[in-house]
Amino acid sequence: MDISTRRLTLPDTTGQTTINSLIQSNNTSCCTVRLLDQITIPPYSESVIKATIHLPDSSNLLFEPSSSFSQKAVVLPTALIKVTNSQTHLTIINTTNHPYILPSNTCLGTVSSSLLICATTSPYQSPSTQSRSPKIRHYSSNSSHKCYVYILWKYGKLFDLRQPSKIDIALHHVIDAGQHRPIYTPPYRRSPHNHQTITEEIDNLLKQDSIESSTSPWCSPVVLVRKKDGTTRFYVDYRKLNDLTVKDSFPLPRIDDIFDQLSQSTYFTTLDFKNSYFQIPLAIHDRPKTVFSTRDNHYQFKVLPQGVKNGPPTFQHIVNQILGPARWKHCLAYLDDVVIFSRTFDDHVSHLDEIFNLLHTHNFRLSFEKCTIATDRINYLGHHICRGEIRPNNDNIRGLLETPTSTTSKEIFRFLKGAEYYRKFIPNFSRIASPLYKYNPSNSIHSSNAKPTLFILSADEQAAFKQIKHILTTDLVLRLPNNALPFKIQTDASQLGIGAVLLQAYPEGDRPICYMSKKLTPAQQRCSPIEQECYAIVKAVELWRPYSYGNHFILESDHKPLEALMRKSQINDKCERWRLQLQSYNFTIKHIKSKSNTMPDYLSRSPVDHAEDDLDDKVMPTFVSIRTQTDTSDHDTFSTSSIVGMVTTRSRSRQLPQSDDHITTPPNTNRSDVKDSQSALLTSKTTTYNSRIGYTGDIDQLKQAQQKDPDLQYITHHLNDNKYINSYLLQDGLLVHYEQHSKPVPCVPKGEIRNDIMKIYHDTQANGAHFGRDKNIKKIKARYYWNTMNSDITNYVKSCIRCNQNNPIRYKPPSHLKPIEPPEGVWHLLSMDFHRPITPTSRRGNKYIISITDILSKFVIAKAVRDCTADTAARFLQEEVICKYGTPKCVLTDNGTHFTSTMMKLLLKRLGITHLYATPCHPQTNGQIERFNSTMDAKIAALSNQNRSDWDDNLPFVIFNYNTSYHSTTKTIPFELMYGRSLVLPFDLQNPN
Repeated sequence: MDISTRRLTLPDTTGQTTINSLIQSNNTSCCTVRLLDQITIPPYSESVIKATIHLPDSSNLLFEPSSSFSQKAVVLPTALIKVTNSQTHLTIINTTNHPYILPSNTCLGTVSSSLLICATTSPYQSPSTQSRSPKIRHYSSNSSHKCYVYILWKYGKLFDLRQPSKIDIALHHVIDAGQHRPIYTPPYRRSPHNHQTITEEIDNLLKQDSIESSTSPWCSPVVLVRKKDGTTRFYVDYRKLNDLTVKDSFPLPRIDDIFDQLSQSTYFTTLDFKNSYFQIPLAIHDRPKTVFSTRDNHYQFKVLPQGVKNGPPTFQHIVNQILGPARWKHCLAYLDDVVIFSRTFDDHVSHLDEIFNLLHTHNFRLSFEKCTIATDRINYLGHHICRGEIRPNNDNIRGLLETPTSTTSKEIFRFLKGAEYYRKFIPNFSRIASPLYKYNPSNSIHSSNAKPTLFILSADEQAAFKQIKHILTTDLVLRLPNNALPFKIQTDASQLGIGAVLLQAYPEGDRPICYMSKKLTPAQQRCSPIEQECYAIVKAVELWRPYSYGNHFILESDHKPLEALMRKSQINDKCERWRLQLQSYNFTIKHIKSKSNTMPDYLSRSPVDHAEDDLDDKVMPTFVSIRTQTDTSDHDTFSTSSIVGMVTTRSRSRQLPQSDDHITTPPNTNRSDVKDSQSALLTSKTTTYNSRIGYTGDIDQLKQAQQKDPDLQYITHHLNDNKYINSYLLQDGLLVHYEQHSKPVPCVPKGEIRNDIMKIYHDTQANGAHFGRDKNIKKIKARYYWNTMNSDITNYVKSCIRCNQNNPIRYKPPSHLKPIEPPEGVWHLLSMDFHRPITPTSRRGNKYIISITDILSKFVIAKAVRDCTADTAARFLQEEVICKYGTPKCVLTDNGTHFTSTMMKLLLKRLGITHLYATPCHPQTNGQIERFNSTMDAKIAALSNQNRSDWDDNLPFVIFNYNTSYHSTTKTIPFELMYGRSLVLPFDLQNPN
């Protein structure tokens, strides 16, 4: 404190010091502050003491300690105090190691009774001086600037965002779902990354006290939507709950009435609420209806969540109640957009103090960065307001005003047709537009069949073009929004951009309020038409949120498939995510003919605003596998050339360049002599490392290896110990391990034998076929045991060169699963498909694979064939399926001509088989067989020779291993579901006795 310079120094949160100005008034008087009662202050402690002062009740008085307390032994700091009943409270600190006694009536210091404090910091963690100054820097007057600084300091708690808060009000949000029974929607499946994102969001919500655990029978699913900045927004899909909720008809203020009130004011302040919905408490009895589930727990909201019906009316009701009589006098609120308006400077200071006090009393929080303090012009509800003048925001008309001058007859006529939509509001439209009518396609000179040519408009034509654009962006046509009338948004998309118009339906016709025109990125230009049209809707609705949010509006599009956008989940993943973004808006999509959508059509074909990247168009890395130099043995030599994995999914095949070069796995140059068929298969060309496998499944060989392992021998001699008695057993000299609900399996000693077992069940044709970690662990666990087998098998599979070279990396983003209902039994529903033309053609001339899978058991039958004709499909179904396994009840196929032919129809009809067809252009319907084809590709590639000419020889082994391996969906083995028994694999443990 430096009174001579009238400055007070206080530490801020950064550890630096912030200087606060003190303005001394002309009639300053000082009063003495004395201790009321004697007090003993313990050593190394801080105490609050009561003091007396002969002043009327007042606040924000500056207390200065006596010089006797300026030493470091006993400290009495400078402070701002409040006087009530001639008394106040002060803090005193004893820094000594002995008690300190202060007698009553001790002079503590003095206070300035008429001091105006203009502070530039707040005791709360609100914006600092540097961040606040730009909000009020437009005031050159020192006194005006300091008055506003004082208001901001006084109500600094409004900007204190350290802890989330809920407003203090009796009115809570209510969800009236009638007497309907609870609705339960199970959570969607998620990727591990998304689970981590959801967990982090749950932790944040719990810390904010926004959610709590629940046991409610209600449940809505969680969805994740990516925002513009790349982060993920957490939503709950409350569509089913919203369908049951009774609509709240609490009125929103009329926008035209708001503009009428603002037109006579000079000073404006706009306020923005921080996380406005999360400040609204939710009625306790309705919290169970907001339950959502994760894989760990049920949670329900304690505050108003995003996406719940009637959120806007509730928020408007609460804000109206808080502002009370101040509304329409000097304060207005349209949902979370609050404006304070005044005619004079003094009035505005007073009005700010009043409104801030109301918000402070009810514990509201504001986002300081989005507030505008005491300015003479604002952008409010899409309009620019300045000293009585109200006109559309430049952003709302730039979409039309800055469109380039047309250079072809088609562009000019398209603009003219768009303008004609509003001709009833433009006096003498025909006369103004007459120079442009000669570009009508019906004109013989500019026929619609003629090739477009570039030209330059004449002076009269350019004047007409510019005049019409000017009229369309002035109040001759544009109107201030009036929410007593329904809002309407028209959108359109082209290969160049998107366009939209915000209108209102007046009795004399639709009048425009705003225009939007935006370019598309090259990636967006390659999107499907429905994605482009849906993107136009999302951008328009979000751009005009002040009008669309909280009001029901009509959305008109000439793309008819969009009519069902909000009624049901979308197959297209992008459209589904956009649908979820729009669920908090209340609108109806209406299809209109293209001739009624002329202005958006023109705006989309003459885009103005720069394109924005769509974060969903993320480029996925191409899987390229590089073969590195490795150690070689007598049985295998690897090349060091780079290779690209052969296997591509259907979507990747469209992205990768076509090539005739099909790089393969390394050849096997040597084959060891074998004594029997087992050894031949174990050391065949299909073994990844192609080294001889010493262990062949012989039980005597395993016994001998156990006797040489000291750890297993120790267990053998201590079988009666409590540690081993319930886990190990000696059977015919073989140490076995057993667990509850599983058969005993032999223990495998350390050394090469473990590695041989992993080679057998992963690398060989007969037992492995290079399937993944989970299948290998399940298969080996059912036959052997050692304590580190999980980590050993995982590391072995990860280090397999052929798997790394050929397995595709799947980057497709997760979406909603739409599974087929499980069939009643095995062989009730089969899925059949031809798998591409495979190159190179095999030595037998085969170039296709036809496969069929049982939907319930996942059992697969497949065969290499020369063509994909209907005759081949019929023979396969009859000879390989029906004659061997019986007649199925239903068969599901795609719409290929080989399945829709008359031959197939007659065959299936005679056999009494129902033929089901997948949705056209939607392979996900037949997704199970498509997914198997992708898996089969990688395994065949891993087993084939360098030329890939023997791929059809390896196909039976891949199918065999697929059918005899653990399946992640059914949690069992397809063979066992199909036949009802366990099977013995070629190299399972053999007992000669």
